[in-house]
Amino acid sequence: MLHLVHLVRLMQLVSPTLPVGAYTYSQGLEWVAESGVVSDAAAAEAWIGDVLAHGVARYEAPLVGALMRAWARGDDGEVARLDADFIASRETSELRAETLQMGYSTARLLRELEAFAALDAWNARLAKLAEPSFPAAWSAAACAWGVPPEQAVTGYLWSWLENQVMAAVKAVPLGQSAGQRLLSELGGRIPALARQALALPEHAWSNFTPGLAIASSRHETQYTRLFRS
Repeated sequence: MLHLVHLVRLMQLVSPTLPVGAYTYSQGLEWVAESGVVSDAAAAEAWIGDVLAHGVARYEAPLVGALMRAWARGDDGEVARLDADFIASRETSELRAETLQMGYSTARLLRELEAFAALDAWNARLAKLAEPSFPAAWSAAACAWGVPPEQAVTGYLWSWLENQVMAAVKAVPLGQSAGQRLLSELGGRIPALARQALALPEHAWSNFTPGLAIASSRHETQYTRLFRS
């Protein structure tokens, strides 16, 4: 039964109902839709798939795995280093504000959840991070609840993908069925990406996605917006 409890906790962490504000962000996708770069389902699949493969799966995903290992062995100094590196890697003010807001909201939520607060010292350890990023706070919960790293990274990638697809449904716009087809196609790539992420050494991590950085910076001055990034 224990592995089922871990699964339930993971489902809670990746649920779109987790009240951390993820649904309010598009990570530049709203601007590429406004500009016409992404105007249909095929273009949305190409954009989201590229960011997934070349950005999130090559930096955020291995980072989550490394953070979980650091949390598990009690190395809070390493947690702080990885967290600071991630925050510094955010290329625009919107992307930086996004991860800090979601990190703050996640940490606050965890303080309120008995299932997390009852675990010795976890809230105190998380509180050592003055401004935790979202991966840092999220990985703390996954580690504290005993979610295996491969499942956690898989879930983290799925959560990111689901949010991006739903942003595309609103911003492009796409129909609900088209959104489900995107989730089916792109979701099928996640298990392999998760395994690769966990095996990727830190010197090989990369978030070199200039198109995403440009889209995010352009979104900061976009006249009408549904999303905060």
